[in-house]
Amino acid sequence: MKICFIMYQGNMYSGGQGIYLYYLTRELARMGHEVHVLAGPPYPTLDESVVGHNLETHSYWSFHHEKQNFLFERNPLTHFHPVNFYEFVSTRIALSSLLLTFSVRAWLKLRELSRTHRFDIVHDNQTLSYGTWLMQASGFPMVATIHHPLTIDLQNALRQSRSVYEMARRILWSPWVMQQVVARRLPRVIVVSHTTRRAVQEAFGLAPERVRVIHNGIDSGQFRPLPEVERQPGLILYVGNSEDRNKGARYLIEALHLLGQDRRDYHLALVDHERKRLKLVPRLVDQYGLSSRVHFTGHLSTEELVRLYNQATLVVSPSLYEGFGLPAAEAMACGTPVLATTGGAFPEVIDHDETGWLVPPGDSRALADAIRLLMEDPELRDRLGRAGRESILERFNWRKAAAETLAVYEELLGRPQPASQAAAVPSSAS
Repeated sequence: MKICFIMYQGNMYSGGQGIYLYYLTRELARMGHEVHVLAGPPYPTLDESVVGHNLETHSYWSFHHEKQNFLFERNPLTHFHPVNFYEFVSTRIALSSLLLTFSVRAWLKLRELSRTHRFDIVHDNQTLSYGTWLMQASGFPMVATIHHPLTIDLQNALRQSRSVYEMARRILWSPWVMQQVVARRLPRVIVVSHTTRRAVQEAFGLAPERVRVIHNGIDSGQFRPLPEVERQPGLILYVGNSEDRNKGARYLIEALHLLGQDRRDYHLALVDHERKRLKLVPRLVDQYGLSSRVHFTGHLSTEELVRLYNQATLVVSPSLYEGFGLPAAEAMACGTPVLATTGGAFPEVIDHDETGWLVPPGDSRALADAIRLLMEDPELRDRLGRAGRESILERFNWRKAAAETLAVYEELLGRPQPASQAAAVPSSAS
């Protein structure tokens, strides 16, 4: 089968969507399918077996992520073409414009590629823009993955906004109307948890028979315990986009402030951009006087991240909502105890007091109390860490996710699925 994925920002540091793209396309290619990816900047990390097509855009974020190319390796006059100039200006203030302009460029590229490639299926990784609609109208069989509806992001961002101006800016930024219109017109939608399924059906008004649940996998061969690495006492780890108000970094910093009177030396490693590129957490760190307790790691390689998971005493995922929660699951695969919230799909991945610990979302005091409890009980941490890894090995596997995704493709195309594709997967497939 020839499969083409669409991803408006494919970098693994763009969030879980980039990780999903890497592992799912890798597994589909390993299963013998020809996989292509159309992506915008920051361009994706792809397995060598996957064919990437990097689209040049003139968006503000293209400039932000690749200044050298944007300023010095293009004809400067192209920036002043009316379409390109509109793209640059509008994408600074509206995510809907970024999705729209990318998806139209992707549609044009898809038409060009179709002259030499006959794609059986086009898989949109949460772009959900009018360009996606054009692809379907042009005759391409379409499937989309929705990791979670962006209406939830908007609600949580408004909840934390500090002024009317900030609220208006976040409403303008959100593409929820466009994504709802497009999602309703797609024949099949894949979601990554049952929680997301309910949220997507409610937010977008989708018919239940068009939605399929396929859980993410974890590369448990790479994300694994490292016996030679020692835990660092008091080290708390946060992995994610702390600027995304949905991820709840604010509440973790507030929890550390509440723990300030404890004798134990808690310290936080925050895996995100470098401090100079962040706004929310550095401001809170300065406000609460936590500079000596918070370390900004910047982006890490996968190997460095696995090592840090193994060094951490505790990984905290304080999100207000998660469609799945990949960092928490990665930490569990490494045998590290995880403290998360009951927001979104976390309870599908983590069983409270069995494979991890859960507290209500948006509750700094509950986070602080749980951190104190776990830090003071090494036997509890050890039990949760061991059970967490066993749970990941049993339940979440990328080869399984790829086989279930293929079944959706076959269903849409009206083809019977070969029994070999749905067969059980050896543990090495991760």
